[in-house]
Amino acid sequence: MRKRNYLSALFFLLCIALSPLFSGANRDQTRQNPVPEVVVWTYDSFNSEWGPAPDVEKKFLEETGITIKWVSHGDAGEVLSRLLLEGESAGADIILGLDQNMAEKALESGLFEAYKPSGADKVFPELIFDAGFRLIPLDYSYFAIVYDSERIPNPPKSLEDLTDKAYGKQLILMDPRTSSPGLGFLAWTKEVYGGNWKDYWRRLSPSILTIAEGWSSGYGLFTSGEAPLVLSYTTSPSYHLEYEGTERYKTAVFNEGHAVQIEAAGLLSHAKNKENAKKFLDFMLSPSFQSIIPLTNWMYPVIDIPLPASFRISPKSGKALRPRPVSSGELDEWAALMIRN
Repeated sequence: MRKRNYLSALFFLLCIALSPLFSGANRDQTRQNPVPEVVVWTYDSFNSEWGPAPDVEKKFLEETGITIKWVSHGDAGEVLSRLLLEGESAGADIILGLDQNMAEKALESGLFEAYKPSGADKVFPELIFDAGFRLIPLDYSYFAIVYDSERIPNPPKSLEDLTDKAYGKQLILMDPRTSSPGLGFLAWTKEVYGGNWKDYWRRLSPSILTIAEGWSSGYGLFTSGEAPLVLSYTTSPSYHLEYEGTERYKTAVFNEGHAVQIEAAGLLSHAKNKENAKKFLDFMLSPSFQSIIPLTNWMYPVIDIPLPASFRISPKSGKALRPRPVSSGELDEWAALMIRN
């Protein structure tokens, strides 16, 4: 018995002595055969526990064996600002979540590489805003004012209605300098009012409770009851029906139409994992990815697939507007008009 215990102890000590050698060998093998990955920069709500990222990551790994490293930088406007600041040294392979209102600024940087994914021919043609496929549509919806029907029995029917005294301090908007919905709303007002857009914003100002930095914070204020009107999307009420079983929150349908937002993703020319990134973009236009979008990102898919039943309360705009992008000078004019020190 003593001899057996002695041999067991000797074997245990030998294992301890050799374990660094084996673990070192494993580390060397890991370095030689790293797990394939792709690095995707996106906005916070996409990469949240309730957003598309977890399901996208799981399905992409199952289909390709490639892991996704998500990096979020606030709202889409902040993602673009960070990319332009870091330039070729940005550690991303793909930028996901920029929209057509940011396209000119993004593409002028020269940081994006053309790539037409497999499945691109199935994308609704009216959604393709970059024929060179440097920015590739991934989803779309229409900007809208969402309202709490328990507090607003008579919702606004136009942008002009929002200036009514009845809506004083009841509207939550987003900053167009940092938020893609905020930028889209500014473009929408410019499309409708033309050269008189600044006069419109002066009339609108008394109705605004706050201008949030991004959509997530702004919509959170709305759902917590801070105000009964918020800038969001025609598709937002479907979320509340799907997960809360309520039709309390509704879309205000405007007579002049609604500005469309087309979100896109693009391959960076200096991507370190370029082949993996191309596989991601192929996957992005597949039914596997597109079927995740409606019930997680609350947008419409860019290919023809069935929609969830809850989308019955999300009206597609009968008049889809495609406003001209807002210039840097116009953003400065907006800030001088609306931001008080």
